[in-house]
Amino acid sequence: MKFASLLRSAALVTAVALIPATTATMAQVDGRAGPELAKIFAIMQRVQANYVEPVEDEVLVRGAIDGMMSALDPHSAYLDGGDLERLNQLIDGNYSGLGLSVIQEDGAVKVISPFKGSPADKMGIKAGDFITHLEGELIVGGELDDAVARMRGPAGTSINLTIFRPGRDEPLELSVTRGVIELEPVTHELMPGNIGHISINEFSADVGRDVYDAWAALQTEATGRMAGLVLDLRSNPGGSLDEAVALTDLFLEKGEIVSQRGRSWGETFDFQADDLDYYLRRRMTRSQAQIFMGEIAGDVPMIVLIDAGSASASEIVAGALQDHGRALIMGQRSFGKGSVQSLLPLGPDSALKLTTARYYTPKGKSVQEGGIAPDIRVPQISDPDFALREKYRTRESDLRGHLRNEIGLKDEEMVEDSIADPRFQLTSEELEEKGIEDFQLHYALETLRRTTASSVALNSRG
Repeated sequence: MKFASLLRSAALVTAVALIPATTATMAQVDGRAGPELAKIFAIMQRVQANYVEPVEDEVLVRGAIDGMMSALDPHSAYLDGGDLERLNQLIDGNYSGLGLSVIQEDGAVKVISPFKGSPADKMGIKAGDFITHLEGELIVGGELDDAVARMRGPAGTSINLTIFRPGRDEPLELSVTRGVIELEPVTHELMPGNIGHISINEFSADVGRDVYDAWAALQTEATGRMAGLVLDLRSNPGGSLDEAVALTDLFLEKGEIVSQRGRSWGETFDFQADDLDYYLRRRMTRSQAQIFMGEIAGDVPMIVLIDAGSASASEIVAGALQDHGRALIMGQRSFGKGSVQSLLPLGPDSALKLTTARYYTPKGKSVQEGGIAPDIRVPQISDPDFALREKYRTRESDLRGHLRNEIGLKDEEMVEDSIADPRFQLTSEELEEKGIEDFQLHYALETLRRTTASSVALNSRG
């Protein structure tokens, strides 16, 4: 099992920013824990001797491990061979299925986000949906691996899903045809007026380089000078911390990008822009690292789009560009996951994904619980279900056992402004008649068309 591949792919099923645990310290078990461990063995013996049916040792041990991890935050977990294999298949793109990023929440299969352009996306499955039945069979309370395995299958075959969408009275019954899932972390499009739109769907390997190439391609496609750039991080659940740093570095010449603080000295450090040694430590050549030295699109106004599905690595990028005044942040408050997970191998086919640090924006702000607040709040009113989904939207602060923000947050910092904005009163039907399918993107493009670089960048750099 290749743990490097897992690091690259973890964003596809969990909203995390992972780092390898090469510097993590392995704490010794406190001698005082002896009596507590004795309780575990005593319980195993009683169960094996007295339970109504025989129970295998591995079943009891796995149950004890899962119980131990459930006492921690929701992003720490034990991963065995099946979990690792699924993640490797995702990053390799060699599988057929529906194209969903899912987690298990209170026994139910919850959609983090559908991959853009996937069969699930085309059928209208949304972030926050709960899959309750497969082929009419209840899957609530079952194993996540089993549900994922059943949703996979040969391209061209179909599966019936029953979906509960918060805010709707009746479940949705959908028949989705499986397809070959080709993961495309970065896409780009030249919009009218020579404005670039670069969408980052997840932070897997080489995303920084992919964004660099996307910007170069946009410049080639443009009929003249580029007039603006929209960096789209919506519904991006996160991924590699290194790739978040590299992507941010493309747009900064100097200064801190992000810092992280953990219990051990090896988990406390900061990342700086244009740090050649950092890229050399990542085993890049000097020519490869040179891509990230300096600043691309430096004279071009930029807007970063975020929403409640923008988490972890996405929040690192948005927070850094906001703090440095390099971009205007637009959309909705982000997810609010400000913790870093390390992968601790336990053998060839198992590992711990363990929360080992919190991260902070250049101005020292933790996004844990509160997320990144946009400079301009723009609701996605082109989505007919927006109001209902927003009412039941799940963020980090809603997850059971989540880490608390160290400095504490006032209630008003966690609540979206509920005052009706006269700019956002059109219905989805009225927007559709105007040909506007994505209101947030439309609003960002219109903002860039009527403004200057200094005003969009908040004129606060340096």
